[in-house]
Amino acid sequence: MSPLITSVLISSLSTGTIITMSSYHWLFAWFGLEMNTLAIIPLISKHHHPRATEAATKYFLIQAAASATILFASTLNAWTSGQWSILHPTTLPVALMMLIALTMKLGMAPMHSWYPEVLQGITLPTALLMSTWQKFAPLTLLLMMSNDLPQGTLLTLGLLSAYIGGWAGLNQTQTRKIMAIF
Repeated sequence: MSPLITSVLISSLSTGTIITMSSYHWLFAWFGLEMNTLAIIPLISKHHHPRATEAATKYFLIQAAASATILFASTLNAWTSGQWSILHPTTLPVALMMLIALTMKLGMAPMHSWYPEVLQGITLPTALLMSTWQKFAPLTLLLMMSNDLPQGTLLTLGLLSAYIGGWAGLNQTQTRKIMAIF
């Protein structure tokens, strides 16, 4: 891949993150998340190897399912309340659907089973990019709507992630999968 294409992909990755983090409208947030997804897929499959292709396919399918859930929940929120604001989901089912979609995008327990497999098939710099930069936008959305979630939900998810990560990491011999679990 040429340096020009790589720089365009990295800049669109950062632009998508900035769009998502600065939006208060669900459609703009979704657009930024999709921009992130579409920018990282060529970086994942940059090396023409069957593992990289499999990782890119898994990543695309999981992210597409999470994006469809975000679109459905935001449409349901707009239908019930008449507004597209991120800050106030109107009903508990909308908030829980958003929570599930954002935990899928983050690779957070209990929606994390795809994440170690994807990290196993990509290069280490791309894994670093996916483990850090790709997490900023969904984590920002999760924190923006954390006031409307049931009390202790984020704490429970964090403890569940730590518990599952520690338990699953005990029997793991591959370093990338251990890094993905934690």
